[in-house]
Amino acid sequence: MVTHMKTTVEIADPLLREARKVAAREGTTVRALMEEGLRKALEGRRNRARFRLRKVTFRGEGLQPEIAEGSWERIRDLIYEGRGA
Repeated sequence: MVTHMKTTVEIADPLLREARKVAAREGTTVRALMEEGLRKALEGRRNRARFRLRKVTFRGEGLQPEIAEGSWERIRDLIYEGRGA
């Protein structure tokens, strides 16, 4: 069973004019064009792979002593050390 819902959509005037021309040329309606476009937009989103952040680790011995117990100001100073800051 197909149901329909009426709704109001605000569309830029130039886009609506172009949609009306295309609909007339193709013998369809603006509504049909909008439904087609919305279906394609939703399909594209459904098929898009979800982003997954890779787990990345580095071998080492943990934080350097001057960072492990340092304040954010000290960490910032170490980052910019020798860069004119």
